[in-house]
Amino acid sequence: MSNNTLEYWQTKAAQTAIPANAWINGKPAPALSGKTRSCINPATGKVLAEVAECQPEDGDLAVNIARDTFNSGVWSNMAPGERKKILVRWAELIEANLEEIAILETLDAGKPISDTTSVDVPSAINTIRWTAEAIDKVYGEIAPTAPGTLALIERLPLGVVLAIVPWNFPLSTTAWKLAPSLAAGNSVILKPDPKTPLTALKLAELATEAGLPDGVLNVLPGDGLPLGQHLSLHPDIDGQTFTGSTAVGKLLMQYSGQSNLKRTFLELGGKSANIVFADADLDKAALWAAVAGFYNCGQTCTAGTRLLVQDSIYDEFLEKVAEYAKGWQPGNPLDPNTSMGAVIDQRQIDTIQKYVGIGEEEGAELLFGGEAVDGLGGELTGCYHQPTLFKGARNDMTIAQEEIFGPVVSAIPFTDADDAIRIANDSKYGLAGGVWSQNINTALKVANGVRTGTMGVNNYFGGDITVPFGGFGESGNGRDKSLHALNDYTELKTTWIEY
Repeated sequence: MSNNTLEYWQTKAAQTAIPANAWINGKPAPALSGKTRSCINPATGKVLAEVAECQPEDGDLAVNIARDTFNSGVWSNMAPGERKKILVRWAELIEANLEEIAILETLDAGKPISDTTSVDVPSAINTIRWTAEAIDKVYGEIAPTAPGTLALIERLPLGVVLAIVPWNFPLSTTAWKLAPSLAAGNSVILKPDPKTPLTALKLAELATEAGLPDGVLNVLPGDGLPLGQHLSLHPDIDGQTFTGSTAVGKLLMQYSGQSNLKRTFLELGGKSANIVFADADLDKAALWAAVAGFYNCGQTCTAGTRLLVQDSIYDEFLEKVAEYAKGWQPGNPLDPNTSMGAVIDQRQIDTIQKYVGIGEEEGAELLFGGEAVDGLGGELTGCYHQPTLFKGARNDMTIAQEEIFGPVVSAIPFTDADDAIRIANDSKYGLAGGVWSQNINTALKVANGVRTGTMGVNNYFGGDITVPFGGFGESGNGRDKSLHALNDYTELKTTWIEY
């Protein structure tokens, strides 16, 4: 049976085992309290599994194990080349189980199987493999000191690291956190979002199979309250890394200050500007305007939800985008022909609908979509939403300032490059963006002028593992990906020698 058919993936999904326990000290474990939480398939509304709901006492247990493991040196003092071998084996095992992991991600998060097989799982494999291969090629330094002295500058592992990952890209962001933190020699407590714990649990199982020592990686499914807060306040955690909302990120910074000043790195929200000039390749720009706004149901922190269009082509260009939006109607996530799957849950649907209503109340014109979809027939009774495009938006409107986290794009006209830069920077966020122009001077002026962590020129969602990812302002601090990520998970130590 071809893997390009719905029947193939439905059959594989029915055969896939769903992990249900936490992963502590190299083996599956129920929550100490016995509590569980229903893991729901957003495409069908059905329960996938009753997954362990970890509490503060589970957190304390895992932190103690992680600390003892770190102090033992079984991983933290292992030669970088030996750590590399284990992490490369881990990447190979993920690759060998690609279809199973892709199915878990699709069932858990509502993502199209075409995305999980071609983007999410391959990205995680590449992140782990690339970082593993890099770790024994990162050198220390010798400072230029006076004769009779020798100053050695080393990078040492941070210690015990807390990694909290979101529900929109659970696998990709997990790999972004785990690869550099483990490669550097740390012990890690991973708290996946309670909506999407499945691939994190599978990855931990494969890490142990690859030879990662017990206690180095512990996975605790559980909610932000009480588990996440308890871990963030824990005095024996040395650093925390988080991808998620700006509101929660601010709380984690506060918890760091209230506890032991644990190093805190945050990748938070966005309201990115996708800027289209009249001299751009308009068909390509319109195609990518739809991708930037509707990919992953718009549940993407880097989504191009502010579409800035030069006024001379505004109406013409939006008609093109509306045409491309027709190809982003929601469908069965297990169907390889589906481009947009399910929204994560009904609460998110309600949030999206609230903002659609606000946009209309504030005077924006609903050019396309705008409705929640009440199921797709049969078992597909879950959460779906139409791709939505607002015309006549202003940058001071709520829909242009607040992160909706749904497939809603607000189109804003601008006059020239200076106006585009001004509008793009009129935001508390600064995560991503794009500019479309065939004039190199215009493109580079705008790319340089917009205060954002990543800016595409005649592309959107550009980049790979070799470049850092993160934002300015309330989009956070720190960087995922590239060698720069190792800075988050290491301490600099100077040894001063006199002779």
